[in-house]
Amino acid sequence: MHYSKLRAFHAVATQGGFSKAAEHLHLTQPTLSDQVRKLEIDFDILLFNRNSRSVTMTETGKHLLLITTRMFECEAEAIAFLQENQDLLTGNITLSADAPFHILKIVRKFRDQYPGVNINIKIGNSEEILGHLFEFKSDIGVFSRVPDDDRLNIVNLRDDPLVAVISKDHSWASRKSIQFSELEDQPLVLRERGSTTRQLIENEFARLKLKQGNFMEVEGRESIREAVATGNGIGFISRPEFGFDSRLEMLELKNCELSMHEYLVCLKDRSNIRVVSAFWDMATEMVRKNPEISGRKKLRP
Repeated sequence: MHYSKLRAFHAVATQGGFSKAAEHLHLTQPTLSDQVRKLEIDFDILLFNRNSRSVTMTETGKHLLLITTRMFECEAEAIAFLQENQDLLTGNITLSADAPFHILKIVRKFRDQYPGVNINIKIGNSEEILGHLFEFKSDIGVFSRVPDDDRLNIVNLRDDPLVAVISKDHSWASRKSIQFSELEDQPLVLRERGSTTRQLIENEFARLKLKQGNFMEVEGRESIREAVATGNGIGFISRPEFGFDSRLEMLELKNCELSMHEYLVCLKDRSNIRVVSAFWDMATEMVRKNPEISGRKKLRP
């Protein structure tokens, strides 16, 4: 309400007169004088002693200048901060992913280009990540089960087959693959409900009309590895997630329709935020050019 009047006062006080202040603010002198006069009238004070040759501040004006100096220094600091964020010299971005390895190469390149931006990565299942996006707890999500929702921007990062994981001392350890039907009645280790891996496996049992054996439910991929390594059953992960673990063997699954699709997702309403759009553009470009990052390089509108 009083910002323009305080700005006019501050300019007169720091520029040494109404004429120079008007030029500094790109205002006419009558307009500037009127703003200062209105500030004095509003609070029934006198800020300047005026005569035909000079303008000097009153004691009230001198005290107000100390305040407006702090005020406009804070404004300048705020603008500098916002400009740094706009240029990505500083800033923050939060990513939620069902597995970090899907995006770590993108993150590395982004950090190299924008070293002042802090990156936070959260790990969760598909339901949790979608919730993070809609609750504004994450800026970008990377997960496998994305609903058709007009509020979302979606890019397909990669497609990878699911594989079975068994312990080294399992009776199938010498094999390279199994038919999915061989899993009937076998003890399993499954991810928590809300996990896309869990849903795909259960859907495939239903599609092939196979009886699912008893199972242990665990949370997260590392728990899958530990449970399988200690002989608690057969687990399932995508092929790139297998990595290297001397305690485990990987089996390809034959005669089934199991593939993990990983998507990069953000809210359309937040896609114009500078740090989000920069990460999104970089990821999209890398997906198009780098087959190690993308499976089938397909974009979903």
